[in-house]
Amino acid sequence: MDPKEKLIIALDVNTKEKALALIDTLKSDVKLFKIGLELFSSCGPSIVGDVSRKGCRIFLDLKYHDIPNTVSKSAISVTKPGVFMLNLHALGGYEMMKNAALAVRQEADRLKMTRPKVIAVTILTSMDEMALKKTGISDTMDAEVLRLAKLAKEAGLDGVVASPSEIKLLREELGRDFLIVTPGVRPEWAAAGDQKRVATPAQAIADGASFIVVGRPVTEAVNQREAAKKILKEMDL
Repeated sequence: MDPKEKLIIALDVNTKEKALALIDTLKSDVKLFKIGLELFSSCGPSIVGDVSRKGCRIFLDLKYHDIPNTVSKSAISVTKPGVFMLNLHALGGYEMMKNAALAVRQEADRLKMTRPKVIAVTILTSMDEMALKKTGISDTMDAEVLRLAKLAKEAGLDGVVASPSEIKLLREELGRDFLIVTPGVRPEWAAAGDQKRVATPAQAIADGASFIVVGRPVTEAVNQREAAKKILKEMDL
């Protein structure tokens, strides 16, 4: 797959104007953009249409985690043209994930559109072993991420969000077709920031990531397009 099809740029800004300007700068090189909580909360659901009209595919990163009925209805509401992928928290449980995946499939069929991929967040990349233990989870990071990923696959989801540290394990255990979307990716020339479990773009792709998500190394760069091009070059193994 062309690196341009694997790189997701996070639109981690708080206005529509900033988001669309960033897309205009990068869209000749980047095809996928992430709408997260900050942008969605600031602009509302209409931002999905605004970004979609730019001809981009969207990873809607809202990390739903609630009772199954609420999550299913929320997932239905964001199943619309332009949304390539959406996510929820695996810790919401089997029924929540299974019901949401089914609801998205039925809504996509009703709208006669390509079904968005539904993936589950395992453990946030800002957490390390100590942070995991403080939540009351006694398993190692690898064991917990793998357990949640297997649960997501059993529930019928297309893949998971997991850090670079778990890519090899998940790929070996869950096969080639299971999506692994990897944040916490930092080129060697960028600061790690608040990410704990990180890797370079080249390493993440080599280990088996389906997609990598990059935010600040591009969005906070002086020359955003050049930063994106450098990352794409690193990914082109």
